[in-house]
Amino acid sequence: MKFLKASKRILLSAILSSAVVVASPFVTASSVEEARAAVQKHAGKKTQWDGPTSGPKAVASKTIVVVAADMKNGGVLGVSNGVVEAAKSIGWEVRVLDGAGSISGRTAAFGQALALQPDGIVINGFDAVEQQTGLNSASKAGIPLVSWHASSVIGPDTKNGIFANISTDPIEVSKSAAQWSFADAGGKPGVVIFTDSTYQIAIDKADSMKQEIEALGGTVLEYVDTPIADTSSRMGPLTTSLLQKYGKKWTHSLAINDIYFDFMAPALAAAGIKGTGSPKAVAAGDGSRSAYQRIRSSQYQAITVSEPLNLQGWQLVDELNRAFNGVEWSGYKSPLHVVTKDNIDFDGGSNDLFDPENGYRKMYQSIWK
Repeated sequence: MKFLKASKRILLSAILSSAVVVASPFVTASSVEEARAAVQKHAGKKTQWDGPTSGPKAVASKTIVVVAADMKNGGVLGVSNGVVEAAKSIGWEVRVLDGAGSISGRTAAFGQALALQPDGIVINGFDAVEQQTGLNSASKAGIPLVSWHASSVIGPDTKNGIFANISTDPIEVSKSAAQWSFADAGGKPGVVIFTDSTYQIAIDKADSMKQEIEALGGTVLEYVDTPIADTSSRMGPLTTSLLQKYGKKWTHSLAINDIYFDFMAPALAAAGIKGTGSPKAVAAGDGSRSAYQRIRSSQYQAITVSEPLNLQGWQLVDELNRAFNGVEWSGYKSPLHVVTKDNIDFDGGSNDLFDPENGYRKMYQSIWK
């Protein structure tokens, strides 16, 4: 997707925000239970390894660079930490460059990465097409690229020259968030959806949530397109405005990332809303530490559909090793986890992150040896 200019962003937001969907009169108790059961599939422990069990041995003495979208973003931070941990285990040097939440910052970081002449580059948390010039330069230099959330494609992204793009299934993540909200509201949710049209994966996830809520019979009050990079300044006033507009009709906030909820609490508290009150915050990714802390303390977030960020960092290193060895990508799609206060201590949750107890570290280490 080409980057949307500011004027197009405003127009898109206006079009999407104008539609209010009326809840279906055919919502039944069984449909609520079906939604609850669908969510429960992803709420249990992830103790079985379902990833690769074979692959090439580690290529020695490699240097890789992580170009991170914004290290203030919990998902990006978690994946970067996983890459660093895995690189140490495999015996590689790694450097993380922070794009600091802006296109210009990521362009500078990508340029710096190329100047370092690494053996491989990890694109972490931004659309690949945004940095097309850098991608072309890396391709010409013969530098393999792997990525996290760089497109809506999982696996090889030949169009952008990426060996493997890593993610949980973004549509399944979004459906789980919508289904939980529908069931939690007894089949009568009134939701506001937050997304950022700078990123194709964000659009896909938000569209999926909207479609699922409507298909189930809930109401989408508003579809809000607001940049992730500006959440610290925008979310407070925006939350106040939406409360004034919708009042008690607004039962749930659905966002494509936890970071939207990092800055909503003061406005909600100022309006006299308790930490467990409505609108309840539901994140379709990524499972940041701050999200875990809010869920654990019942303070302005009900659930997050978490990704195994550290595991995904290990997978990125494994995929690069496969690229260095000239073999195909692993084919692995990592598991998602619906995190609530009831199950928050599952799979590493006591450390405020989803870190599956499926032995992934030992498995990757055995492959590399």
